[in-house]
Amino acid sequence: MFSGIVSRVMTLEVLSTGVAGNYNGALQVMTAEFQVPSPLVPTRESYYVWYCKQHADGTWVVVDDSLDTLRPNPAPRSCQRRPSGCLIQEMPNGYSKVTWVEHVNVDELGVHNMYKQLVNSGNAFGAKRWVATLDRQCERLASSLASNIPTGDVGVIANQEGRKSMLKLAERMVISFYAGVSASTTHTWTTLSGTGADDVRVMTRKSVDDPGKPPGIVLSAARCFWLPIPPKRVFEFLRDENSRNEWDILFNGGIVQEMAHITNGRDIGNCVSLLRSVNSSQSNMLILQESCTDQTASFVIYAPVDIVAMNVVLNGSDLDYVALFPSGFAILPDGGGMGDSGSSGSLLTVAFQILVDSDPTAKLSLGSVATVNNLIACTVERIKAALSCDTA
Repeated sequence: MFSGIVSRVMTLEVLSTGVAGNYNGALQVMTAEFQVPSPLVPTRESYYVWYCKQHADGTWVVVDDSLDTLRPNPAPRSCQRRPSGCLIQEMPNGYSKVTWVEHVNVDELGVHNMYKQLVNSGNAFGAKRWVATLDRQCERLASSLASNIPTGDVGVIANQEGRKSMLKLAERMVISFYAGVSASTTHTWTTLSGTGADDVRVMTRKSVDDPGKPPGIVLSAARCFWLPIPPKRVFEFLRDENSRNEWDILFNGGIVQEMAHITNGRDIGNCVSLLRSVNSSQSNMLILQESCTDQTASFVIYAPVDIVAMNVVLNGSDLDYVALFPSGFAILPDGGGMGDSGSSGSLLTVAFQILVDSDPTAKLSLGSVATVNNLIACTVERIKAALSCDTA
């Protein structure tokens, strides 16, 4: 549900399972890491107790509170979670009213200067981001359960099982993207060159017995930079298949066509799409893309997929074997405000995941690093050049 915010979570002990087969009275000791989709912002690691209670009026309360002070010799942590969580109140029209509170003591010394304004404003980890994510996920769930799909529009997938499978595959792709771009304690990023603010950072991991990914060495690479353009404008440019040939080197200037799409939100930019290159030599390859936006963050995430495997997915069949190595963009307001009217610019993270060797025991070659470095550098320069007219 919150994979863009929670990079890792673990239940250490269940003190109470609740009553009557639900979470009423449930009490658990947990540890979690909360992230911003950028290698320049360290995750916030927290050790806390999680409690859930339903009041007599039907209102649910879900709350976290730090346990660090109860430890005999507490390990120093950059984040202590004070009473935080949400109240969920049932409304007469079938809706829910959600009130969210985020209350933490935190040390932000590890945050890069580029992101300090965003973090200090509370917009990076704050309650607005949790509520916006919850709202988006509820829209997405409603889309996957919808049965009255109009069939008149070109590219609309009316088959409900096919829709569910495609949305589930896109969800796996998005979760994998988030996992490959954050600065988690389990991820060690290496800077490729110099000391500039927007240097390329790389990280490798072994893929072994990982569902949906063939075995081998996976190289993740990311670069963060600032654009003096509102996030909405950057998002619209990157998600539009008609402008893709302006920045995507893999399409080599070819025409990109949307074959199918699933709308999964109020904003027209919230959708899952299936793209193909009209004049590409790789006729058996498609691009699965999910674009999503709210007032706190926007994402354009994509991965190449085999056309035979995609046909199986669209028929509603098993999709666990479909290999996905997602790449894409995380677009955040620069901290001056929220949305187009309040933010003067955008913080853009460009990230790629590439299988560089099918042997999990292999060593990473300098050639692979040079290739991905060049790929990111060219992509960034193309984006800057294409959007330069907006800054003139």
